[in-house]
Amino acid sequence: MRVADAFEAAYGRPADVVWHAPGRVNLIGEHTDYNDGFVLPYALPWGVTAALSRRDDDTVRLLSLQNPGDPVVIAGDDDSTGWTRYVYGVVWAMRQAGHPVRGADVAVDGDVPRGAGLSSSAALEVSVASALNELYGLGLAPLDLALLSQKAENDFVGMPCGIMDQAASALGREGHALFLDCRSLGTRPVPLDLAAAGLELLIIDTGVHHELADGQYARRRRDCENAARHLGVKSLRDVTDLASALSTLTGDERARTQHVVTENHRVEAVVGLLRAGVPEEIGALLNASHLSLRDQYEVSCAELDVAVEAAVRGGARGARMTGGGFGGSAIALVPAGRLDAVRAEITTAYAANSWAEPRFLQAPPSAGARRVA
Repeated sequence: MRVADAFEAAYGRPADVVWHAPGRVNLIGEHTDYNDGFVLPYALPWGVTAALSRRDDDTVRLLSLQNPGDPVVIAGDDDSTGWTRYVYGVVWAMRQAGHPVRGADVAVDGDVPRGAGLSSSAALEVSVASALNELYGLGLAPLDLALLSQKAENDFVGMPCGIMDQAASALGREGHALFLDCRSLGTRPVPLDLAAAGLELLIIDTGVHHELADGQYARRRRDCENAARHLGVKSLRDVTDLASALSTLTGDERARTQHVVTENHRVEAVVGLLRAGVPEEIGALLNASHLSLRDQYEVSCAELDVAVEAAVRGGARGARMTGGGFGGSAIALVPAGRLDAVRAEITTAYAANSWAEPRFLQAPPSAGARRVA
């Protein structure tokens, strides 16, 4: 295993444990997680593999195969920068929670397409959290590890994400999407056998890099929090009379509220259709989700819009942007016999705009975090 070999070469001893955690793609339920709403992601076959060994001091040494060089030595909370903050942030979060975590030597290797909105950061956090959980005998459940990983990203990295990405990485199940109630943290697997219905989920990586920590994501979250406060509810999850709510709000708060409330309804509708065994019927809901993200939440971009429109034109039953937005990836629900036509339509549309050809990925629902060595 490449990461285990790199670990031994860097640190002069074999790793004690090696854990893998996947990235995720979100079928539907965007920007609802931090509003106590519903989401429906699934785990990808790509992720981050982390090799770790304990140390007898509090120092953390980090090596990434995607950032070649000598291990980065972190002796305190102020020493980490860049990608190392996601790893050390997990150590920090565990210590903050009172868990007896000391130092570790760490090597990580990832194959999640970076900048594609497929949650490489959550995969990194959950793989390290899972390994530390075993190394230090903490006995934490997968959801606990997801929450600690979220705390690391929220409070140490400074990215105010919801729980969806980390939960999908920790709790994913092969052949299923994960329905998550982000208030109660209740989960249930939802069968997602697209192949049996003659369908494929095509991921369209636009190649447009997005940086959610630059303030746009945080601004959307503030809009939602302000709207909830004006409506006198704990969160937008609690809005039951949308028409009345919209009549009392204006501007961005009104638009964000409309998206969140209707997106929660769309998630529940998709879950119902999947449980009924008719995944071919969810396409219209994917389309509606994209229009809402584009027009009410304003997190799409030209490349995502063109990809979605071209996919539907080429024969997809539905398509939408996925992830936080401002670039990244779109998904399209495509009859297996139309895959080539959909790819060609998108490629032609990109060429007409003088954009680089996007990358096309196909990925079945895969297992969540697991020990691999």
